[in-house]
Amino acid sequence: MPLHRRALLGAAAAGAAFSGYAMRAKAQTAAAQAAGETYLNEVHGYGPLIPDPYKILDLPEGFSYRVISHAGQTMDDGFFVPYKADGMAAIPVGGSKIALLRNHELNARDLNYGPTGPGRKLIDKLKPEQAYDVGPDGYPLPGGVTTLIYDLKSQRLESQHLSLTGTLINCAGGATPWGSWLSCEETTLSAQAGLGKSHGWVFEVPATAKGLVDPVPLTAMGRFQHEAAAVDPGTGVIYETEDSFDSKGLFYRFLPHDRRNPAKGGRLQALGFRNAPEGGDARNMKGSEPTWRVGESRDCVWIDVEGSDNPHEDLRLRMQAAGAAFIGRGEGIFWSPEGVYFTCTSSGPAGHGQVLRYIPSPHEGQAGEADAPGRLELFVEPTDSRVMDFADNLAISPWGHMFACEDRYSETLRNHLKGITPDGRVYTIARNVFEGNAELAGACFSPDGSTCFVNIYWPGLTLAITGPWNSFRV
Repeated sequence: MPLHRRALLGAAAAGAAFSGYAMRAKAQTAAAQAAGETYLNEVHGYGPLIPDPYKILDLPEGFSYRVISHAGQTMDDGFFVPYKADGMAAIPVGGSKIALLRNHELNARDLNYGPTGPGRKLIDKLKPEQAYDVGPDGYPLPGGVTTLIYDLKSQRLESQHLSLTGTLINCAGGATPWGSWLSCEETTLSAQAGLGKSHGWVFEVPATAKGLVDPVPLTAMGRFQHEAAAVDPGTGVIYETEDSFDSKGLFYRFLPHDRRNPAKGGRLQALGFRNAPEGGDARNMKGSEPTWRVGESRDCVWIDVEGSDNPHEDLRLRMQAAGAAFIGRGEGIFWSPEGVYFTCTSSGPAGHGQVLRYIPSPHEGQAGEADAPGRLELFVEPTDSRVMDFADNLAISPWGHMFACEDRYSETLRNHLKGITPDGRVYTIARNVFEGNAELAGACFSPDGSTCFVNIYWPGLTLAITGPWNSFRV
């Protein structure tokens, strides 16, 4: 089905486009996967990839990229662009301009790769109160967020600056309907590790912030190895993924007291399967008998979380004992009116990952929910690494296709940017050929659909991709 320019109606249209044909060929897709077949060569997409002479990113014919920001570059506020560019969102800020809110997944040992540079040469520029926390040596921690202002009309970066610092391992996050970025820490390190404060929180950064924001953790949203978040604009419910490295994480929702201000508190809950022993298991882990197949869905229950501040770092274990379901390394997540799509990096019988879809109840978070529960669906589960492998960060384009960043570190495999059609078929958009084969991360689209932004995680490059997005072929 060709895509037309008039279909590129902005982020609000993404879900509508998706919902129009989300179930097409679902039975055929499920049958193919049940038989052990793959989606290889089923979708032409944008055609074969053309080798990049600069050896950064291979793209189909007619597409091009430009590097708009790179690690070590001096920003407009005088700080250096930090390394390890991860999750990102494109948020409109007026006219043809957008703000790219970009995470930097730096740990306490990465001080030389942070905004103050090698040897902390710019440390005097940073006031102690501007950073959330300091490391064992007393210097501000290097993780955080940078904000890039980009003009879509001129396809030019106008400015970039540091907007959150002093945090750790800022992995992914999520854009809010009110124009901010929820930046998630993927760690639960604390003062026991020589730090000044506990970590494992979500922080909010407004897209219009001109400099460093006050680093206030949204503690009611829970303390755990956060990966990403997605907001339902209709209800204000915030869904959260947990990237637990033993593949025994949970899927959460946060019911805020104020739909536009999660800092005012709310109620955290964990998902379980209705009538399932011990809450259920969504993972279909390698070496075990699959518990469900592509296209199948399960009724869900939500279990109140007690002690969401998690001082003993046992939240997921306590909640699993209370009936929460196993989710294998929950990572990227994106809201659509069709449901909340999220990736599970290493789940599946072949260990190549999954894409799950949570379909909210018509009474999500309200009275009557028990009579019409939300449902969790197994949407994609590749059986061949050539189809898709370790899908991580996730976004939905303005015309309804999902974009997933692969995150497999290997001497022989290359990471790709994959597309997923509304009926669950997978195709390739780009291949990372940069030295070191770091993961691709932070894929997101401009609201007008003209530009895809993506990061090469290490050392940290941000690319703007343009081309004939309306030329997709099945």
